[in-house]
Amino acid sequence: METLYVIEQGSYLTRSGDCLNIMKQGSVLETIPARGLNKLVLTGYVSLSGPVMDYLIRNRVETVFITPTGRFRARLMIDEHKHVALRKAQYINLSDPAFSMEVMKMIVQGKLRNMTTFLLRRGRDYGEIQLKSAAASIKSLTASLSSAKEAAVVRGIEGAGARIYFSVFNHLLRNPDFSFKTRNRRPPLDPVNALLSFVYTLLTNEVISAIKVCGLDPYLGALHEISYGRPSLACDLVEEYRSLIGDRFVLGLLNRKMIKPDDFLYRQLKQKAFADEKEMCKNRPVEMKPPLYRTFLKSYEELMRGSSSFRGIILEHVRSFAVYIQEPEKGYQPKGM
Repeated sequence: METLYVIEQGSYLTRSGDCLNIMKQGSVLETIPARGLNKLVLTGYVSLSGPVMDYLIRNRVETVFITPTGRFRARLMIDEHKHVALRKAQYINLSDPAFSMEVMKMIVQGKLRNMTTFLLRRGRDYGEIQLKSAAASIKSLTASLSSAKEAAVVRGIEGAGARIYFSVFNHLLRNPDFSFKTRNRRPPLDPVNALLSFVYTLLTNEVISAIKVCGLDPYLGALHEISYGRPSLACDLVEEYRSLIGDRFVLGLLNRKMIKPDDFLYRQLKQKAFADEKEMCKNRPVEMKPPLYRTFLKSYEELMRGSSSFRGIILEHVRSFAVYIQEPEKGYQPKGM
């Protein structure tokens, strides 16, 4: 077993030898062999016993805490990577405006290229002229990247591309039970946005894991500015995987009708601002019911470990970015479709 997700709210983990017990109100919900466990993801309000914590530390099991909405909360740190020279190169190079601008352009170009390719392919498959037209518009933005000389302009081009892409996203849906009007988050207001936000969070955590394996600092990036607690480099590098993996995955589940509207809980949104993440989780207008949550995570794991080996692809590309950080002359090419 490589990755274990625990989603039962109010549960806690205990240890019995080489097994982990998922407990709730004194009863064992499930017993799972811990041998071979590489990553543990705790969703929402799940706690760990002392022996479980000791086991995770001694066996160097990466442990990630995310909120019920899929937002990253924390990660159990075993120790810091010892590759000081790599981090030094990262701090020096990404602090250089010219180098940082080059990184920004590469990331945005990769994201725009993948969105263009995705829309063109689906436009041909579905005979949707709107998808082809949007792809052409995004492609024209890519051409303007080379002449951009300010970070704000590059970010503006990325934002414009995303707006065009999501303006036609509803044409990618082939399931009449679902619709998409606009991209919204924190909190997502409809099932499609909820699924997109969740898979983007899962992908960001994949990138963070790869970044830490390679020895880079996940908090210093280029496209996303430094903000306390935000893994800016992970937010940068995940951009190339949004349409490549995330959108295709969500649309696949929806279009194959593996998800139904009654797989979600719905609430009336009574406020637009929340005191904290916990309050937002309690009042979010749409959320996956536990059976869908489990099915979604199971399908996601099958995708990441499948024949395409997306988890391996992400690690390979983060490693190539680490090489680029130390040896800029070797360049970096974002993953394309």
